[in-house]
Amino acid sequence: MRKVTVLFSLFLLFVSFVFLVFINNQLASRYRVDLTENAVYSLSPGSKKVLMGLEEPITLYFFFSNSSTTGMTKLRNYASRIESLLNEYVQASNGQVNLKVIDPVPFSEAEDLANQFGLTGAAIGHLGEDIYFGLAGTNLVDDTFSIPFFDQKNEQFLEYDISKLVYQLSEPDTMTLALITDLPVAGGQDPITGQYTGPMVFYQQLAQLYNIHIVSREDKILPEDTDLVMLLHPQELSDSLLYSIDQFAMHGGSVLAFLDPHYEADPYALLPDRRANASTFPLLKAWGVQVGVSDVVLDAQLGLDVRSQDGTVTKHFGLIGLTANQLDRNDVTTANLDSINGSGFGVLYPVSKSGLVMEPLMQSSMNAGLTNANDYAMTQEPVSLQRGFGGNTTAYILAARYSGSARSYFERPASEGPAARYVEKTDDLNLIVVMDADLLSDKYWIQKSSFYGDTLLTPFANNGDFLVNSVENLIGSNALISIRARGSFARPFRRVNELEVKAEEKFREQERRLQLELVAVEETLQELQAQQGHGGAIVFSEQQQLAIEAQVQKRVAIRQKLRKVRYELEREIDRLGEELKIANIVIAPAVLLSLLYLFSILLKRRPGKQYTGEDSA
Repeated sequence: MRKVTVLFSLFLLFVSFVFLVFINNQLASRYRVDLTENAVYSLSPGSKKVLMGLEEPITLYFFFSNSSTTGMTKLRNYASRIESLLNEYVQASNGQVNLKVIDPVPFSEAEDLANQFGLTGAAIGHLGEDIYFGLAGTNLVDDTFSIPFFDQKNEQFLEYDISKLVYQLSEPDTMTLALITDLPVAGGQDPITGQYTGPMVFYQQLAQLYNIHIVSREDKILPEDTDLVMLLHPQELSDSLLYSIDQFAMHGGSVLAFLDPHYEADPYALLPDRRANASTFPLLKAWGVQVGVSDVVLDAQLGLDVRSQDGTVTKHFGLIGLTANQLDRNDVTTANLDSINGSGFGVLYPVSKSGLVMEPLMQSSMNAGLTNANDYAMTQEPVSLQRGFGGNTTAYILAARYSGSARSYFERPASEGPAARYVEKTDDLNLIVVMDADLLSDKYWIQKSSFYGDTLLTPFANNGDFLVNSVENLIGSNALISIRARGSFARPFRRVNELEVKAEEKFREQERRLQLELVAVEETLQELQAQQGHGGAIVFSEQQQLAIEAQVQKRVAIRQKLRKVRYELEREIDRLGEELKIANIVIAPAVLLSLLYLFSILLKRRPGKQYTGEDSA
């Protein structure tokens, strides 16, 4: 009878388990708990806001060459994580996102579709087959955007890239950029030489991607369809234009400003005794941004080499070449850049107003100092900058992103502006300030060469990439801008890695010594075997033959020792892995079961004490 009861209990337990699994998969699958440190399996609020803005269904096509990647464990695991994240987009879209997972096997219609969407095939598969690993999306009017290939090096921006694609499908129209400048960015006549100069390369790049309206200082308002305001060395803008820019920012519009304490690309800046021509943009102070345009940053470590008037090559402390170490690796605008060149950078100081957040994007090295902008403008020789350079131990902020709360520069509506739309304060300021306008000049990042009548443009710095990244980021929605770099899916066991390094150090020295012995033996064998007898035939004496055999035996022994050393190294690393597996598979569950057992004992009902004879008496 007891056996039947136990079997029935096991049957009920099995049925309950199956029922709970069914309920979980059918009804509770959309409710999940992400316990990872950086919530890498969950969507950020910005992505959810982008999905809430979808007004029509979109279709995402996830292409992964599943059948051609057998054995590529790392790549397949990454693809599985991406598919899981894409399913999160489907779950959070309220039916607006449809996901199709496609395996584009070679010579199939699926492969043709991948090529049609512009996806890139990487020849890393078996027998040289192309591996497709990208994402494409379409909307109801057949607009198409794609991520050609998922590079695991950019994993921290995976969510941003996918959300940007979704946003592009919801807002496929070409965006409008209001470029506020009086510089000849679209080409014009040089006032000094009288020669015609073509458009700047950065302007040509942006014109291929966006509608650009050039706004001069005399204009009174921004174009009505403006999506982003970009200022390039602004000076003495009209009050009505300042009011228009201010209210554009107060209504949540994004602003990208390139300011400069001394714009050296100005032809007049080369004239003798020419003072600094600093940018002026008074709105920033009211918004809480502290800029320094009266001084120029000198950097003894990052200064670029130039040729002085006497023909010698010397370092110019004012021409700064920023490397990856001076760029923010966690911001989408600078994360993948290697170098940015500029001239005469100004300084950005930390914000003092509460509610405004400053995130540095570019900084000088620690070996930097300041000099007066007027003195810098009138200095013709870089050696003069070196003589007066003292340096310090502070890295100056050269570019930064600002977000959060800001107040209007204007206390009341301007008479020219629409009073009904006046906003005194915003909590969604989106602003990037770069303290150098020269970095967009061609000579600091583009090499031009002639090829059969055509001009070839070869970038040697990432100035243009930074501009495109910044415009692309700011011209999107506020929700998209709020998505920052996320944590990596891969979480290495740091302690295990440290132990592996120690194990390698333990055996590498012995391996190196044996390798040297093996090389010496090989050289001795070659010398012995090179000795030939008469007629070109190899004839060895008995003594030589014994010496050769001894060297061969020594070579075999050394190789055996090498194999043993490598085996011991691998066994040491495997032992560490086995210990970790034991801890995860055996020890951790055993501890959990022990705790549950103790907990059950504490909660178990104990029978009441029997009355003793004395009590009954």
